[in-house]
Amino acid sequence: MARTGGCLCGAVRYEVTGDLAPIQLCHCGQCRKAQGGPFGANIPVAAADFRLVQGEDALREYRASPGKRRVFCGVCGGPVFSQRDDAPQTLRLRAGGLDDTAGLRIGLNAQTASAADWWPIDDDLPAYPGAGPV
Repeated sequence: MARTGGCLCGAVRYEVTGDLAPIQLCHCGQCRKAQGGPFGANIPVAAADFRLVQGEDALREYRASPGKRRVFCGVCGGPVFSQRDDAPQTLRLRAGGLDDTAGLRIGLNAQTASAADWWPIDDDLPAYPGAGPV
């Protein structure tokens, strides 16, 4: 199954194939700042299953920490994915950029030790005070 997605302004469009893993919520301070909310909602996908359809020239990246790039649209600032240098085979696709999220579910909470005080984590999902399996 192929799903499509992109940034807020539509300059960046992509397609991702294959079944998608459950969404991983990351509550670390960097994800909160990068997403402008209480967490980052990420889906790990194989880099080989991700295809940029348009907007390569609009993509920008930022490295808030060594070894990890956050890729976003340089026009609207919409986040697209992140990728670690030591795991180039995996992208962490931003779930909010998908056009259709039917059938997706949240699988876990990571970095709960640094979660925002104003966003209670009160679900029964696996929770990791550190990175966990993210």
